[in-house]
Parts: sequence; C-alpha cells; structure tokens
Amino acid sequence: MFYTNNYWGMNMIWWIIWMVMIFWIFATPYDIPGQRKQKDTPLDILQQRYAMGQMTTEEYKERKRILGEELAEQQRINTSKKVK
Repeated sequence: MFYTNNYWGMNMIWWIIWMVMIFWIFATPYDIPGQRKQKDTPLDILQQRYAMGQMTTEEYKERKRILGEELAEQQRINTSKKVK
C-alpha cells in the first residue's frame, strides 16, 4: 500500500510533539522547573546588603575581611584533606 503524506514515517502528532519539545528546550526562559540554581554565597549576600544600604562601609569591610579569612581557612582544610 502507498500512503500519501506519511511525513517520513511519523504521524503528524509525533512531529507536533517533537516540535513542542524542541521549542521547550531552546526557547523557554532559564527558570525551567527542576533546574538547579546556584545558591548565593555569603559574599554575594554581603554585597547585596551593602548595596541596599543595610550596613555602613566599616561594617562591610570588617565582615568581608572575616569572610575572606574563613574562606582561606576552609580552603586550607580542604587541601590538607586531599593530601592525606
């Protein structure tokens, strides 16, 4: 039997499903449900609070220094674990 308009072996509904899926993958915004989002780091939160005026420049610098020291300590611990 010869079928007319067999759409290269797929029914029309399958072409529609594939087109919708391709559109959903490439044209939807980045906030796709189930997509993992990177959490804000403590430094990001600190910068946001400083930008909103919730703290003074002195408080910002002090907290940034403390965060830097904690980050350096954490990196030192992680590297010492890898060496063992």
